[in-house]
Amino acid sequence: MSTFREVTAADQRLIVLQALEEDPGYSHNEAVLRSVLGNFGHQVSRDGLRTELAWLQEQGLITLADAGGIQVARLTARGQDVATGAARVPGVARPRLEG
Repeated sequence: MSTFREVTAADQRLIVLQALEEDPGYSHNEAVLRSVLGNFGHQVSRDGLRTELAWLQEQGLITLADAGGIQVARLTARGQDVATGAARVPGVARPRLEG
């Protein structure tokens, strides 16, 4: 059985991946990602988001770049597969079926 923290972290990670997948450039800065998470009911601190971004990078799902002290996340091919449900990674929620 998963803890509340594990469930919310997995959902936040999926939301980040899906937000990146929807962007034409497959990237967003951390401020945009915090806003997206807030729209889905996740109030995440900057440090909390950076922790999740580092985890996603360790899994090979995103890359991170520094732009004047702001982190910019870019989706990898593996991350796109997870965002769309073509692949699964423990610790990332599975996308729900449409309809």
